[in-house]
Amino acid sequence: MIELTEQQVAELKTPESMPLRVVNPWTRETFVLLRMEDYERLKAVDYDDSPWTSEERHALAWESGRHAGWEDMDDYDDLTEEP
Repeated sequence: MIELTEQQVAELKTPESMPLRVVNPWTRETFVLLRMEDYERLKAVDYDDSPWTSEERHALAWESGRHAGWEDMDDYDDLTEEP
């Protein structure tokens, strides 16, 4: 477990900083610190870390294509299907 720095503890006391964002200085990735009870509540209700099904992957690809302006995806599907 990682302990918070004094700067992070001070930031937690200001409501406008919530949720607290932390940046990895090497990768520039941003992370969000949540209280454990908030994390558990979110995980129980909305979080699903199971592997994506084939149907979910297909739906995501379809939606991405639609947003990219590929209106004729049905024609593409016909070309890629095995006989």
